[in-house]
Order: sequence, then C-alpha cells, then structure tokens
Amino acid sequence: MREIVLDTETTGFDPESGDRIVEIGAVELFNHVSTGRTYHQYINPERTMPQEAFEVHGLGDDFLRDKPVFAKIADDFLAFVQDSKLVIHNASFDMKFLNAELGWLKKRQLPMDQAVDTLAIARKKFPGSPASLDALCRRFGIDNAARTLHGALLDSEILAEVYLELIGGKQPDFGLNVDQGRSSSETGAADWRPYKRPEPLPPRITESEKAAHAAFVKKLGEKSLWKA
Repeated sequence: MREIVLDTETTGFDPESGDRIVEIGAVELFNHVSTGRTYHQYINPERTMPQEAFEVHGLGDDFLRDKPVFAKIADDFLAFVQDSKLVIHNASFDMKFLNAELGWLKKRQLPMDQAVDTLAIARKKFPGSPASLDALCRRFGIDNAARTLHGALLDSEILAEVYLELIGGKQPDFGLNVDQGRSSSETGAADWRPYKRPEPLPPRITESEKAAHAAFVKKLGEKSLWKA
C-alpha cells in the first residue's frame, strides 16, 4: 500500500481570495515504511508575500521570485502522488489549496476521500487534548527541534513519524495486506522496489549486550541449539 505524507505552505488561508501555494513537501511510504523517496518544490505564487505568512514559513518575495510557477510543476506533482492516499494534517486546508491550483489549470482534481486527515485521527484518539503537529510530537517523543519555522518537507517528514504512531506504532505490516491473487497492474505492489537508505540505521544492540549474550550462550554447552 503506497501512501504520500504531504504538507504545503501558502501565502494565507483562502485561495478564493487570491492566496497561493508557495511550497509542497511530500514523503513516500510503502506498507507504512518510508521508501526514502520525497517530493519537494518551492513555487512562485505570482503575488507578494504577506508579512503574517512570511513570519510562519520565512519564504519571502526575493527567495521565491526565480522559482517555477505552479503551472510548471503541476504534472510532475500529479505524477508523484498518483492515486495514492494523501496523509495530511488538517487535510481540508491543503486539499482546498491543491484543488484550487489544479482547477485554475483545468487539471484533474484530488478527491477528498483520497486524503487521510491526521488531525481528525488525533482528535478522535485523544479527545480534548491538543492535536497540533508540535503537540503530537511532544506526546510521542518525536524530535522536532529543527522545526523553528514551518517547512513543507520537514513537516511532512515529522508528520510521517506522527502518523505511524497514531495508527499503532512504527511496525510495518510486512505486506500481509497485499492480495496475492491480484495482478501488479491492479495493486501496483509488484512494481515497487525498496530504495537504499541515505544513511544506515544505527545498531540497536550495544557491545555490552553482545557480550552478555555470548556469555549466556557459552553456559548452554556445546550441544546448544544456539551453536548449531
């Protein structure tokens, strides 16, 4: 199962009042495991940046001036997300902006049922508790120290960790939900290949734990199954 964890930054709150998307960040998951593939794009909004928005994400007119307009990146964006589920915090906000931008270009719309709203999941799971991304990071012990300003790619990476915690922890389902009787064209699973991690995972077993295990096995004798 392919999912895209996605976030956007904008010039404001309402595309119908002239606000535009200025950044899109997305992270690919397969069976709830990050593949290492991402999508990231800054976008020229073709308008000035309000000060209130600049204070949120730090993306100003000078920085965005030479970036492509949405029309130039729309097809690449749609090719990346395909028809995969879109995991978004406060999905109605991002979907409203994405579909406004796509609608102005007469491109295909992203149906609302394609989105998974982590804000709604959090409010249902922890009623009455704060459900912002920062609050959920504190709840799950996720390090978001680098999040001094909002940034679409960083926020999507953090949201991916939060999402996995919300749905039951960081345990992949090992592909057991894939229907083996269906063709690759129906599932899309057979076409997927894992990507090499940019950095190897750190070892989980310490040297002292290795030594303790070796001492334990030694006590079991030469006929121990551990030595077979």
